[in-house]
Amino acid sequence: MNIRAAIRYFSVFTVITSTIGCVGTRYLEDNQYLLYEQEIKGANRVSEGELADFYRQEPNSRLPLLPISPFVWLYQTGLKRYDKEELRQEKVDITQKYNRKIEAAQAEDKRGKVKRLTRKKDDKISKIERTVEEGNLLMRWGEPLAIYDSSLAETARAQMESYLHTEGYFDGDVNHSTKLDGKRITSIYTVQERIPYRIDTVVYRSEDDNILSLIEENLKERVIKENQIYDQDKFGQERERIENLLKNQGYYDFSRQYIDFSVDSTVGSREVKVYTNIKEPAKRGYHKAFTIDSVIFTTDADMPGVGERQTSSYNGVTYRYYNYQYYKKILDRRIFMYPDSLYSRNATLETQRQLSNLNTFKFININYDTAGGKFIANIYASPLKKYQTANEVGLNVSQGYPGPFVNASLQIRNVFGGLEILEVSGRAGIEGVAGFTSTSGNDEDRNVYRSIDMGGNLALTFPQFVFPLPDRLKSRLGRLNPKTQVQTGYNYVNRPEYIRTNFKNTLSYNWQKEQKILYNLTPVDINFINSTIQSDTFQTILDNSLETFGIPLNRSFEPSFVSSMNFSAIFNFNNYGSSSLVEENTGTPTYLKLYAEAGGTILNLTGTALLDSAGLATFKYGKLSADFRQYIDISPSSTLAYRVNAGVAVPYGSDDLALPYEKYFFVGGSNSIRAWFPRRLGPGSISPRDTTKNGFFDYDIEQPGEVLVEASVELRRKLFGFVNGAVFVDAGNVWRLKDLPDDSQTGEPRPGARFGINSFWEQVAIGSGLGLRFDFSFLILRFDYGVKIYNPARTVIEVDGEGNRRVVPGERWIGQKFTVWEEITNGRLNVGIGYPF
Repeated sequence: MNIRAAIRYFSVFTVITSTIGCVGTRYLEDNQYLLYEQEIKGANRVSEGELADFYRQEPNSRLPLLPISPFVWLYQTGLKRYDKEELRQEKVDITQKYNRKIEAAQAEDKRGKVKRLTRKKDDKISKIERTVEEGNLLMRWGEPLAIYDSSLAETARAQMESYLHTEGYFDGDVNHSTKLDGKRITSIYTVQERIPYRIDTVVYRSEDDNILSLIEENLKERVIKENQIYDQDKFGQERERIENLLKNQGYYDFSRQYIDFSVDSTVGSREVKVYTNIKEPAKRGYHKAFTIDSVIFTTDADMPGVGERQTSSYNGVTYRYYNYQYYKKILDRRIFMYPDSLYSRNATLETQRQLSNLNTFKFININYDTAGGKFIANIYASPLKKYQTANEVGLNVSQGYPGPFVNASLQIRNVFGGLEILEVSGRAGIEGVAGFTSTSGNDEDRNVYRSIDMGGNLALTFPQFVFPLPDRLKSRLGRLNPKTQVQTGYNYVNRPEYIRTNFKNTLSYNWQKEQKILYNLTPVDINFINSTIQSDTFQTILDNSLETFGIPLNRSFEPSFVSSMNFSAIFNFNNYGSSSLVEENTGTPTYLKLYAEAGGTILNLTGTALLDSAGLATFKYGKLSADFRQYIDISPSSTLAYRVNAGVAVPYGSDDLALPYEKYFFVGGSNSIRAWFPRRLGPGSISPRDTTKNGFFDYDIEQPGEVLVEASVELRRKLFGFVNGAVFVDAGNVWRLKDLPDDSQTGEPRPGARFGINSFWEQVAIGSGLGLRFDFSFLILRFDYGVKIYNPARTVIEVDGEGNRRVVPGERWIGQKFTVWEEITNGRLNVGIGYPF
């Protein structure tokens, strides 16, 4: 960059910063100071993050690495136009105006017009009231100036010190000081922890020997233990543990209010003795363990009927209903409370949860009746509609080009009386996609074609494992929400290169563990696939696929019989995916999916002679993949999200080894490496073509691979209103299991496509960029602009003194061969629905 350019950029930067007021100090009055930063020093054992929660003020948001607070400028700009008295007068004027119109419409007996006018008046008044309370649009998008308040700083200091004491640092203290830089203040909290107090002894006391016995039998689960640093939060956890323990052992009306703690700090130097006291209830004088006398299940609680409900019994449970609808044997497997058993809160909640999981009842209520000296469990269920339809219309942008789609489904519940669900569904969509091949490697000039995707499915779901198992075992498995699904479906895809149809039949088993882990076993997955090639160019690529791709891709587009069995386990902790920004400190949202698939295994037993005679290609393969994702809450408005995804698919059993096309891995696109075109990245460091255009390689052909490694890191931050921003870095690639054949024209080898444990890291592509997310509550519209930072496909050919040619890495990093600006202007814009991960 020359001197003139530097002066020009500096001048522009100066104008911008002066226009928006840098960090906002120019808006301060003479006796005001801006809270610029807050620091905590000296926190070694105590969590600095926990102490920071006691801040009573927050500095204004600033642009990364720049002393600029644009949201303060927005707020101040809006504040100049904000006049509360003017808004109140406007509210009066609107009220009077619409009241006159409403009175006129009432005089003419125009009820519809009255409703419309009333609605308009309410909407306008509501907007004005919101503006009065929250400020105008610019004020809501912006941030008020963070004016330093010494009283709030003192409050924060006192609360931090109190927190130290609750963490066992009884002698600890917190001092507060400030550092002034012009009109900016840095608020500093200095922590002195000193030596903490530890728990020497824990004693449990109760007049009820049975309660003491239960507590002693479960001491391994206790939260408060000897030699721990005193921590007041653990006392609340221990109180909750004891309450749950006793409520699951019959003590229906026991509550944590009967548990208190006393602490003796005189037992030794910085040691305390903790007494856990179980108090007796004042009215009864003792704690009672309740035994269930009877269980009554009303299966149609809110349904109208004639006369009295019928009753019948099964396995000790009494069922009440107007019309017999459900097999009691199936319902019984979701009930875990029976006569003559002790009351258990866990069993009650599990019964409610598993009955709800049947997708048959719209609500399940369980209460206990203690009148008349009896302890009766009442289950009330309200059935959902037998027939339920759903439809959805929208835009599909998974490949980056919007296209309409429509989904429709019909559910029929309790088809055969065993709480089965029959679902008929269909979908149709049109999407703009780049062809498998294209005539231009420049993304901006790439032709976009119409892709049609249609399909229908018929699925029957049973609320149990349809498998010869003992009834007692099936009842125990009811806690896992077991389901068996039989499904048949047909899918039709019409792309510029081919028409592909798939007739699919599956048998799968699903079950859950603690609502956090979902398992799926599909022992039968049979597909009859047929493809019709519509492009001579595409047919030529298929015919030459062994030379071009190193795999006989033409086999993937022959009429095929694809059979497989697969297993997946999904671990979802702390509600991963429920929110873009973590709103509650309930733990780190984490998602892990493990997947294993064996294709053509049954063919090892049956052989392929019959399928060969029918002209159907067959495939044998194994496939493994793992997908790990996590959100880390770094502030109330910022989240760091990252993902690691890896997989391998290995064909075996024939001379021309290939996978079904859908079983290959692909990289690139709005949910992958966003700086590359969808499905175009890879394999490894192979250049997509030997020629370049304007210094950039062509990415004309979809690049399937048998090995996948990719990762993404994304910093998400709430900007204003419903707009969120993101900065992201993506990395990854796909590889082949074998080297590509030598170039047929030059005879030169083409290394770099094969996965190598010692070399793959040099072939990992890196892209980065910025994104905007518009959260409309019912959907999230996403725009991401990705730029290639490291492109492993850039290679050069070296010739040694003997004339031997070899391919070596070229200038792969951004700015080496092309300027950063050229790379940015040749970036890729992705449009998506929802977050990329």
